[in-house]
Amino acid sequence: MSHLNAELRAVHEARGKRIPAEILAVMDRAGAELAASGQAGRALAVGDRAPGFTLASATGGTVSLDGLLAGGPVVLTFYRGAWCPYCNLALRALQQHHEQITARGARLVAVSPQVPDESLSLTEKHDLAFDVLSDLGSDTAQRYGLAFDLSDELAAVYERLGFDLQRVNGGHPRTLPLPATYVVDRDGTVRWAFVNTDYALRAEPSDILAALDTLT
Repeated sequence: MSHLNAELRAVHEARGKRIPAEILAVMDRAGAELAASGQAGRALAVGDRAPGFTLASATGGTVSLDGLLAGGPVVLTFYRGAWCPYCNLALRALQQHHEQITARGARLVAVSPQVPDESLSLTEKHDLAFDVLSDLGSDTAQRYGLAFDLSDELAAVYERLGFDLQRVNGGHPRTLPLPATYVVDRDGTVRWAFVNTDYALRAEPSDILAALDTLT
């Protein structure tokens, strides 16, 4: 287990100190149901063509996949939102490897269902040098096979924890993406993919770099 996932695991193991047992039980049950649903296996995979998109960026304006690919390969990562501590750790780790990604001629872009204002706060907080895009209503995540709806039980728990998904997701509080990262070749083909129903596991930056190194 390398650096990022070791850090994520430590956060996951310490959550019992902050979160009551009955809430953890709901989260774990929802996680087991999502894993059993087989959704990860139905998501976009290596060899598939990456669906195009044009999404609003945190800093104003829009970014399209075609526009990104015109400059070279793309590292595309989907995350749940700034309210998710695991997402924050993963995005920070990507920022730490941003120069190594761009040195390989690739563009890094992150996508979440949050409104642009939320993405902007996140960008400023973590000093992110890459585009953070808003997939309101999770239409893009849906096309990548990543979007799923929270159960009533889990949605109630998130509300109790103060995650105002109604506001941050612009009126689409129930739909989130599975955490996923794709390396897309400039011809639009997925060459490497990480998809997992467990939000405490993320693509390791060293694996992303290794995948970029295999592109010719």
